[in-house]
Amino acid sequence: MPHSITILCGHYGCGKTNLALNLALQAAGDGSPVTLADLDVVNPYFRSCDYRPLLEARGVRLIAPVFAGTTLDTPTLPPELASIFAPQSGRVFVDAGGDDAGVTALGGMSARLKEAGYEMLYVINGYRALSQSPGEAAALLKEIEGASRLKATGIVNNSHLGKETALDDLGAGEAFAQETARLTGLPLLYSTVTDFTLQGQPPPKGFRVIRRLVTFPWE
Repeated sequence: MPHSITILCGHYGCGKTNLALNLALQAAGDGSPVTLADLDVVNPYFRSCDYRPLLEARGVRLIAPVFAGTTLDTPTLPPELASIFAPQSGRVFVDAGGDDAGVTALGGMSARLKEAGYEMLYVINGYRALSQSPGEAAALLKEIEGASRLKATGIVNNSHLGKETALDDLGAGEAFAQETARLTGLPLLYSTVTDFTLQGQPPPKGFRVIRRLVTFPWE
């Protein structure tokens, strides 16, 4: 049985928020209570809170930082964040900030998270700058774990090139993920592939199909 709290961490631009949205919406598909907590108090772009109407229409409760979605630069954690430990919150997904700076907010919650039980997914994208080698990705994870005072429990390979992703790109991303898993000693849980990339073909073994929900402002 999966942990009731799933934390998603990773490098800026790895596609963590898009994955968090997909996981939350999929979990809510059977009508079960689902909560998505947007804990990114650093990056004002590509936020889970930007998709509040979509989430709430599908029955997903959203917890977002105070003043999220406004022009005010006030990185304050939401007071209702403590409710993620309550049974009525159901399945909880935490969209943590990118890199070590973004996950610092988790440090203050680490003791309660350890007591409650959690899984922390390290989302990687081999096509992103600053994490294009397995060694760089492994080093970044150590920084994230140090800042959050939590240990990652598994890796999710989310290597992609946005809407330019093609089937031929999946192989290189998978090799990158396998080597990162070896260096970190963590299991590679699965890889992702967007529905449009498959072009009607079945996903390769070990791949999970997701939708591209997060888009660039100019698209």
